[in-house]
Amino acid sequence: MSASHRPYPRVYPALYWGVRGLMRALVWLLTSRVVVEGASHIPATGPFMLATNHLSYLDSPLMFVAVPRIMYFLAGEKYASHLFFGLILRVGGAIFVQRGEVDRAALRQASAALRDGNCLTVAVEGTRSKTGALIPGKTGAAYLATRENALIVPAAIWGSEQIGPAWKKLQRARVHIRFGEPFRLPEGRARAEALDAHTDEIMTTIAAMLPEGYRGAYRDHPLLREKLSPESLIGQSAL
Repeated sequence: MSASHRPYPRVYPALYWGVRGLMRALVWLLTSRVVVEGASHIPATGPFMLATNHLSYLDSPLMFVAVPRIMYFLAGEKYASHLFFGLILRVGGAIFVQRGEVDRAALRQASAALRDGNCLTVAVEGTRSKTGALIPGKTGAAYLATRENALIVPAAIWGSEQIGPAWKKLQRARVHIRFGEPFRLPEGRARAEALDAHTDEIMTTIAAMLPEGYRGAYRDHPLLREKLSPESLIGQSAL
């Protein structure tokens, strides 16, 4: 797609990588360590959707640093005018979404970004969890993935919600980011019931990558039990 017909925001690589360097310094300042697992699952080229959970206002800067590719983000319209997060998201090619409605303009931009071979980051829950664990996912990510036959890379982040409370105690939190194996959903125009099922597929995949205490609304989901191997049950119950 030519630049003149691109419906989604333009990203300037030099500015993007420059701000990413600043975000790296900020992350170093705010955290004791960021442990990244599974980075090899991130495609070096080609389109894909990074489907992630959302615990903290700082998740975007953390993903900014962890993903070695230019990313586009779906972000709430309320952040567009935010002095700090608005700047980061705009540099990262934010596609701002009107909450509480089907924002067809944002969906068209997101679809175009994927068709043009980009990475699109989507917080599947649609908003930041205030419970400290997973909340029910929205169907937007599944809608885009099925319409565009997008490769999905699941991402689980935890510990980011402790950064603020730790700083109040003059401490620094430890953050984990885990990328899982890519997968695809069935391609095509899915109805509401199918989109709900596809959303459960994405969310239980993320839940299986999280420690038990973060699985929240999906803790007892049948799909989650199918995805948890005996090894993961042992390893994650200790966290």
